[in-house]
Amino acid sequence: MAVQKSRKTPSKRGMHRSHAALAAPAISIEPKSGETHSRHRISRDGYYRGKKVLETKADEAAAEE
Repeated sequence: MAVQKSRKTPSKRGMHRSHAALAAPAISIEPKSGETHSRHRISRDGYYRGKKVLETKADEAAAEE
């Protein structure tokens, strides 16, 4: 089993962890509805990149009326 020869200083520990921070999630704005959603995901309205790709329950209810 590997055992360290000497203790890592706080400075070196900080340098080691410099890339470990969490990034903010990437968010897109749907051009048709203006809704925000995660990148590469369908919005709640069923749009993806400005095109309707999925029928939602709201669409079905509107079609029945």
